[in-house]
Amino acid sequence: MLYYFAPMEGITGYVYRRIHRECFPGMDKYFTPFLTPSQKKAMTPRENRDVLPENNQEVPLVPQILTNCAEDFIKTARNLQEYGYEEVNLNLGCPSGTVVSKKKGSGFLEFPEELHGFLEVIFQNLDMKISIKTRIGKEEEEEFSELLKIYNEYPLEELIIHPRVQKDYYKNKPRMEVYKEAVSGSKNPLCYNGDLFTEEYFRRFTEEFPDTRAVMMGRGLLVNPALVRQLQGGKALEKEELKNFHDKLLLGYEEVMDGDRAVLFKMKELWFYMENLFPEGKKYLKKIKKAQHLPEYREVVQGMFENLELQLLDSCQKRD
Repeated sequence: MLYYFAPMEGITGYVYRRIHRECFPGMDKYFTPFLTPSQKKAMTPRENRDVLPENNQEVPLVPQILTNCAEDFIKTARNLQEYGYEEVNLNLGCPSGTVVSKKKGSGFLEFPEELHGFLEVIFQNLDMKISIKTRIGKEEEEEFSELLKIYNEYPLEELIIHPRVQKDYYKNKPRMEVYKEAVSGSKNPLCYNGDLFTEEYFRRFTEEFPDTRAVMMGRGLLVNPALVRQLQGGKALEKEELKNFHDKLLLGYEEVMDGDRAVLFKMKELWFYMENLFPEGKKYLKKIKKAQHLPEYREVVQGMFENLELQLLDSCQKRD
C-alpha cells in the first residue's frame, strides 16, 4: 500500500511538508497545493519557493498544476523538470466556485471534448510522468463513464479519484459505486481519495477494496499527523510528539515569515483541524483564535497540552 498526502491550499506548503516528514516519516508522496500558471509566468514567486529543491530536501514531492491551457501546463511542467521533478499532477478535482467558474479544476470536467484535446497536447509534448487527480463529474456521477474513457486513452502515471461530483464539495458521502466502476474499468493505476479520516474508515475501505494500490489522505492527516504510522501497525499519536511537531512548525514559520500575525494565521488554520484532538478544549481553542501575539499564543497552547488529554478519533463518527 502506498500513502499520499493530499495538497491542502494554505496549509501543506514546504515548511509543513518538511517538518511532517521529519516527525512522521512514512508518506510515499506529498503533493503541492496547486500551481496556477498564466501566459506571463509559469509560477508566482510564492509558488516557486514552494517547489524549490532546497526547500523540499528528502521530501518525495509531486507538484500539482491547475490550468485548462495546455501551453501553460507544458511551460510549467518543463520548468519543474529543470528542477529535477519527474512527475507532475493535473488538478481536475478542486470544487471551489472561483476555480470552477474559470473552467479549471473540477469545472474542466464539464467540457470533456476540450479536456480530451488538452490531454492529447500535453502528452505529445512532455517526456515526464503525468498523473491526474479528478472528481467524477461536474453535476452528476453519470458523467464519469465518459471521463474514464478519455483517461484510458492516455498512459497516466496514476489516476487519483475523489468519488464526489463538484457540486458535492466535501459534503455527502463518496459515491463508491462509481469508484467500483473505475476499479473494474481503468487501464491506469488507481489511487483512492476521500474521507479516510481514521483507522476505522481505512479498515472499512480496504475490506471492500482489498487490492487497493494507493490511498491519498488530507483532512485526516491534518487532524492526526501520525495516521499513516498507525495504519501501518505502528503506535498511535502521542501528546508529547504532537507538541514537538507543533513547536517545530511554529519555529519553522517564524524563520520564513515576517511578524506575529502571519505566523499566527498559519497556526490557527492548522488548529481548525487539530482541535478535534482536544474535545474538552473549547476554552483554550477560543483563546487561540483570539491570540494576537506569539507569547500569548504560546502560553495558551502550553496550558492546553499540560492540562488536557489528547483523544484520537477511533470510529467513523468525525467530530464537526
